[in-house]
Amino acid sequence: MDKCSSAMEFLENKNILITGATGFLAKILVEKILRVQPNVKKLYLLLRAANESTALERFHNEVIGKDLFQVLKKMWGRDFDTLISEKVCVVPGEVSLSEIGLKDSNLVAEMKNQVELIVNLAATTKFDERYDVAVGTNTLGAKHVVSFAKQCPNLKLLVHVSTAYVSGERGGLILETPYKLGESLNGIQGLDIATEQKVMEEKLEQLEENGATKEAITLAMKDFGLERAKMYGWPNTYVFTKAMGEMMVNDLKDNLPVIIIRPTIVTSTYKEPFPGWIEGIRTIDSLIVGYAKGKLTCFLAGINSIVDLVPADMVVNTIIMAMVAHELQPSDKAIYHVGSSARNSMRYIDFQRFNYQYFTKKPWINKEGNAVKVGKVTVYNNMASFQRYMNIRYLCLLKGLEFANKAFCHSFQDKYVDMKRKFNLVMRLIQLYRPYLFFNAIFDDTNVERLRMDIEKKDREPETFLLDPKEINWEDYFMNVHLPGLVKHVFK
Repeated sequence: MDKCSSAMEFLENKNILITGATGFLAKILVEKILRVQPNVKKLYLLLRAANESTALERFHNEVIGKDLFQVLKKMWGRDFDTLISEKVCVVPGEVSLSEIGLKDSNLVAEMKNQVELIVNLAATTKFDERYDVAVGTNTLGAKHVVSFAKQCPNLKLLVHVSTAYVSGERGGLILETPYKLGESLNGIQGLDIATEQKVMEEKLEQLEENGATKEAITLAMKDFGLERAKMYGWPNTYVFTKAMGEMMVNDLKDNLPVIIIRPTIVTSTYKEPFPGWIEGIRTIDSLIVGYAKGKLTCFLAGINSIVDLVPADMVVNTIIMAMVAHELQPSDKAIYHVGSSARNSMRYIDFQRFNYQYFTKKPWINKEGNAVKVGKVTVYNNMASFQRYMNIRYLCLLKGLEFANKAFCHSFQDKYVDMKRKFNLVMRLIQLYRPYLFFNAIFDDTNVERLRMDIEKKDREPETFLLDPKEINWEDYFMNVHLPGLVKHVFK
């Protein structure tokens, strides 16, 4: 079989475990495999659930109940349910627990004996997730998946899906190289994952002993995660815990065949199963929705900074083609950056222009049924100028309201508290997003380019497994695919 020439043949009769099966990329991967190769032997889908009935309910509501599966349902008609029952095994579990939370001993034995490929897509992607939650899923989850993979005698490959932004705020060309255990981004010594787990547990215990409310514990654990991340040079809890997850994989894998996939900012589908499918308000989409609703009148960004986007179906295609390539030519150093900055970069100035063009022609309709008029936003290209704007526009008003509230016996208490909360929330979000609003790194994608070249050379399945970001006209994609898809999703 020629390298990368037959993904269909590769997937045929395979037993595949996919973790985080209700996630955005996982659903697209499941749909793709079932659509292009229904002769896959079995897809074991790990879902966070206490028992099988809860897992099945989540699978039907959150996976196959989505519009994403409409093409597959049309293809199979009345036989769709038969396809699912024969090819899919829904597994209740939890990657943050040892043995990935599996309880059914018979099913565990079957999976360990049968599974040939594991794709670890379980993750929490909130930038300021609670530290205990993020460490549990993104770091210890990676450890537990590797441990399970080692117990599968027929395993051919573990695919660990990370993020390109494990690189933190570094500029220049970011290479497809691994992170070593204990390596920090700012050179500070002493990063130790066992220690991180210990201080996290101690912090949680201390909060509970002090009788903190659930809300107070959540906020404190979110702040603690950001504090630990910044201590070692990462901008937020998400990328820090994902970086530690990669370290776990590299340290514990021994002879286990592993590849790491690092996508950039994942957006709606480009072509498959149809253009514009999206779920959730993803990284850049919160900015788009805020602007469309008329709530975002100013914007903080380096106008020429790169916004590195990649459609979700291209990420899934890369996962599949990287597995094919590895089976034919194994490598213990396979890391794939999946993005657009190296070959078809887009700038924030383009992002701003596309939004203005789209919502001027097709304005957002608010709850009252009125069209929201948008204008060109004021762009602040550094934190100092944005901080000045916020101080003049809101902080002075807040101080005045505070004075009036005291003078008039707290008559304005609710208004003051609400405005202060909104101000603090905006500043917190800005601090979280700041590294990506002034991002100037380019992610080297040599390994993915090799896959593309092999596909083109063999001239097989290039349309089915499209990988090339140069194919994308960003203006066309935003105006006719991503923005309409996002609007449709938000209005559902």
